[in-house]
Amino acid sequence: MEEIDRRIVTLLARDGRMSFTDLARETGLSVSAVHQRVRRLEKRGVVRGYAAIVDHDAIGLPLTAFVSIKPIDPAAPDDAPERLAHLTAIEACHSVAGDESYILKVRVASPVALEDLLQQIRAAAHVSTRTTVVLSTPYEHRTPEVAPEPAPDTP
Repeated sequence: MEEIDRRIVTLLARDGRMSFTDLARETGLSVSAVHQRVRRLEKRGVVRGYAAIVDHDAIGLPLTAFVSIKPIDPAAPDDAPERLAHLTAIEACHSVAGDESYILKVRVASPVALEDLLQQIRAAAHVSTRTTVVLSTPYEHRTPEVAPEPAPDTP
């Protein structure tokens, strides 16, 4: 990936609503050149979409927790993500190395709602759970630093 494309990705990650005009000003390219590069980045899957960052407290989901799951029967199929996809309180599902198979990020309205969700997770996926409740979030949705291309090997 070219350095200018890295710059565009960084700018869009910081502000997905940044206009092509502002991107052009920040990168020194023309508006049409920026437009073409952004479309190319989208087609290549580098930029996969644009999203609003929601204040979960404001929409009634103030409790965030991480739920680690592992199968009760290790010989059972590894299909927990599919079995849990219908539970909209699960914001993210990460396959992990370690004792657990997956870590889920969940957002709910209350401790009672969390308890209910844990019951649903256990029943739907036939797993045991270990839960960590988030007390506060000093930062989230940080802008990634796009890694530079590795230097070519020189003889």
